[in-house]
Amino acid sequence: MDAFAPASVTAVFAPDQIESGSRGASVALADGVTVSVDEAPESTVTVDGEPAAFEPVERVLDRLGVDAAVDVQPQVPLGAGFGASGAATLATALAANELYELALPRDHLVEHSHEAEVAAGTGLGDVFIQDAGGLLYNVGDGRQRVETDQAVEYVSYGGLSTADALADEELMDRVREEGGAVLDALPAPPTLRDVVERSWPFAQALDLPTDRVVDDVARVEEAGGAATMAMLGETVVAVDCEGVLANRTRVSTEGARLL
Repeated sequence: MDAFAPASVTAVFAPDQIESGSRGASVALADGVTVSVDEAPESTVTVDGEPAAFEPVERVLDRLGVDAAVDVQPQVPLGAGFGASGAATLATALAANELYELALPRDHLVEHSHEAEVAAGTGLGDVFIQDAGGLLYNVGDGRQRVETDQAVEYVSYGGLSTADALADEELMDRVREEGGAVLDALPAPPTLRDVVERSWPFAQALDLPTDRVVDDVARVEEAGGAATMAMLGETVVAVDCEGVLANRTRVSTEGARLL
């Protein structure tokens, strides 16, 4: 049984509502993660056919009470700010639910996936974006969705450890302060450019951008676009430009689904 979930890029967040996903602004991308789930006597996870440790996927299978062989086929880099672990986890939940005829409602599958991600330390709310598609934001009064299929460019140089960052109390205090200020000032509803432009100073205030990220953002801005750094990865995402960054996709208007 195959399923797909879009990647998601978080531009700004303030991790103070963990149970329901942190406050923040994120966008789902048409590039994402496909999983193939098959019956098995014990659970195993591979990435493009190669054995891999993938804790949130293993955790969601445990939560569903099933064993399965899961092959994760990502279109985006793992561990680089694309929410690939959340996408793989949510897609696995959808596929396993269908394969084993569990008949669980979608919101239960999303919740199981979110709790598996939080327990694994790999994300704080990616699955909610990947469930809905589009541009989602939460400034403190619940998730709101903006329908858009805007073009997005991106380039990635590698990952930053989400688990390490989330465990860094000093960094998270700064994220709450700086991210909270951005979210409090966000227009309602925001455009994707609003989110991207306002999140770049947020990333800079956290001292996270590398020289390569800074250079790419400057190139996008020179071309008339807006760019920022994905949370958390050495990854640049941009809007309102064409041919500046290596990869081009669109905002996904659909959420995770069976194939």
